[in-house]
Amino acid sequence: MSHPLETASDPAGLNRVVIEPVSRVEGHGKVTLLLDEHRKVHQARLHIVEFRGFERFIQGRPYWEVPTLVQRLCGICPVSHLLAASKACDAFVIGNGRITPTAEKLRRLLHFAQVLQSNALHFFHLASPDLLFGFDDAVAHRNIVGVLQDERELGLQGIRIRKYGQQVIQILTGKRVHGTGSVPGGFNKALSREDRDRMRADIDQITQWCASALTLARDLFLAGQPEQGRFANFPSGFMSLVRPDGAADLYDGALRVKDAQGQLIVDQVDVHDYQQLIVEEVKPWTYMKFPHLRALGPEHGWYRVGPMARVNNASYFDTPLAEAARAEFMAWGDGKPVGASLAQHWARLIDTLHCAEGIARLLDDPDICGTDLMTTGTPLREGIGVIEAPRGTLLHHYRVGDDDLIEYANLIVSTTHNNTAMNEAVRSVAAQYFDGREITEGLLNHIEVAIRAYDPCLSCATHAVGKMPLRIEVLAADGSLADVLLKHEDGTLERPDVNAQTVASNWPPTAA
Repeated sequence: MSHPLETASDPAGLNRVVIEPVSRVEGHGKVTLLLDEHRKVHQARLHIVEFRGFERFIQGRPYWEVPTLVQRLCGICPVSHLLAASKACDAFVIGNGRITPTAEKLRRLLHFAQVLQSNALHFFHLASPDLLFGFDDAVAHRNIVGVLQDERELGLQGIRIRKYGQQVIQILTGKRVHGTGSVPGGFNKALSREDRDRMRADIDQITQWCASALTLARDLFLAGQPEQGRFANFPSGFMSLVRPDGAADLYDGALRVKDAQGQLIVDQVDVHDYQQLIVEEVKPWTYMKFPHLRALGPEHGWYRVGPMARVNNASYFDTPLAEAARAEFMAWGDGKPVGASLAQHWARLIDTLHCAEGIARLLDDPDICGTDLMTTGTPLREGIGVIEAPRGTLLHHYRVGDDDLIEYANLIVSTTHNNTAMNEAVRSVAAQYFDGREITEGLLNHIEVAIRAYDPCLSCATHAVGKMPLRIEVLAADGSLADVLLKHEDGTLERPDVNAQTVASNWPPTAA
């Protein structure tokens, strides 16, 4: 549940624009734009006004409950939390050992299905309406219903790709959402040959649809040049997991960070050393922290994670179609990391195609139907698990006491890593498209498009699919309301009489 809208003039007399809530993303957030005396954008802030508390309330629970508990962080990417927590809690069962080859391949299969279905949901349902119809298209048409009306086969393909990923998840975990499967020490259910053959039957078609969607995402981005290339394009670092040879890996690996020019800042950092690499900064106006590289500080050490970071960072992808697409993506950037936020959608579909190819390969692996699923060893009291979730690098860190109860928990989710980048995207777009006078629905959507490019899971909860109300306010230097624009759930716009509006004086709230 989000806070109600509250606004106030800045102590320095600057104007403030408030957008709440942000729609077609997961969870609830709001945006404030601080204007200078010339009504130019001086600062932008993405406020996360929800508090979840998972790091606290899992303390005191037995470690074997944690992987299923933390899934409840999210209704769209529960598998990502299940796997990251399972990897962390492996240490409490097998110590420094590794799970069996079959268990690891089942986890990888499950992870490919998770990234496949989540990426499909974001691209087809949340992002494609803007890309296909334009940012200024009518609100009533700019949604998945409009896609199904105008591009029916494309919309249905997106639904079917996601459905396939969910079916794989259901087979492996017993449920499409919040199943089990992966447990500390391995996997709790073998894959039957019948179920493997069911998944095999459709994977070639799914791969073909993913390849077609990738072509569409690429062509839409290139057709939108130069505007889409300039839209929320800014230099940053990029972080992701890679293998020892630099190949992209969604399930395992070490941390690599490149700068905006493609030079390595760090490489092959063991995930267990993440606290030496990353520090999280707390700010009083949001519940979401700001991670950055400890050595470079908050001003220069922030970075981006997610599909674009994975493509920018990888030396190669180990599946042929995705690798050819990666090479084309990097060629567009002249071999340097691509920084355009809207290129995230192109990269996301490279990611999705890689997952489809990875599923096909695993289904042909003879180990996948093995029955050696669990491992034991000398337990440790601390465990760290890192994977590449759909939105980027996801980190789970736990410690247990002698009673096997959780004493410490730290989670850095993908959207948290992208916090500074999303704030910079909002500032960049607002500075470009806000004329300092009239607030328009088009301006609201341009700002939302910049945020949506990162597919943020603002509460790590459930996708907010459909129309949501928006409110944006402009305050004059004396704190009085200069303009208000409302967007209702049915998509209609209303500009109320500013004289009838009430202005509160205690925004923003102080974050815990």
